[in-house]
Amino acid sequence: MATFDEVKRALLISLFVSLFSLSLKIAAFVITDSTAALSDAAESVVHLFAVLFVVYGYYLSIKPADEDHHYGHERVEFLSVGAEGAIIIVAGLSILYHAFESMITGIEIVNMGAGIILLVAAALINLVLGSYVLRIGRKHDNMIAVSNGKHTLTDVWTSGGVVIALVIIHFTGWLFIDVIVSLLIAGYIMYEAYKLLSFSVKGLMDTRNPSADSALTRVLNEQLPDKANGWHHLRHRTSGNTTWIEFHLVFDDEINLKDAHDEATILERKLIDSLKTDAIITIHLEPDEAHDESHTILKGANKKKDLDEFA
Repeated sequence: MATFDEVKRALLISLFVSLFSLSLKIAAFVITDSTAALSDAAESVVHLFAVLFVVYGYYLSIKPADEDHHYGHERVEFLSVGAEGAIIIVAGLSILYHAFESMITGIEIVNMGAGIILLVAAALINLVLGSYVLRIGRKHDNMIAVSNGKHTLTDVWTSGGVVIALVIIHFTGWLFIDVIVSLLIAGYIMYEAYKLLSFSVKGLMDTRNPSADSALTRVLNEQLPDKANGWHHLRHRTSGNTTWIEFHLVFDDEINLKDAHDEATILERKLIDSLKTDAIITIHLEPDEAHDESHTILKGANKKKDLDEFA
């Protein structure tokens, strides 16, 4: 419960602070009429909507399993992260649009001093906020908070880029810098969005988690029960704070059911202890010599799956 409370608090703080930061950036754009400042504000508008979705996704992810969702709701993490990535892409495209529009219609920037002060304040606020949310997310291995923290830190880079552009323009009069910085900001945040979308797609497609796979196979190879002869068909996927694991464990034909179950339960505990997440493990117990004979009845049961894929 302490984990959930800390992550929840971090996300709610992110929501309210993001709203305040956005107001500073809008004020900076209104004062300066800078395309780069507009790009920064547009990214923050999108970020605010992303935070709203993230908070909703987090509350949904911690709901327990119910009659309609036997595996719980933690997979919404991938949807939430993916939505945040998609929203950042939209922000990047918006920035590109305004940059090219400025190239065509011309650039005029005023009141740069006041605009710089507002953007520096927004950047410092987001630096503290993003670092805090990212730290909490990594501490509790919560990707929803991690993605939100990273997104907030992209605001720091965008604001910093705009400030640098305005300073250069102030001393040189090179207005084209405003457009160049906007294009660089768009490229950077869209790259960050790509990484979030990649995580989302890999999670939704149940891509193998390398660190979990390494931990599980190490236990199975090095700490197999004395009465077990082998294992196969290891499958696992991680959603939120839960890793779902299943595999087949092979014993001597003569072992009684209680002894096999006891050995498997000890192994189950070792596997859970090897992971950073909680784990729900299903172990299919099999006889060694009679393995193929026992599975004869399953031949042809699945129309599109070979017997070796599940037995």
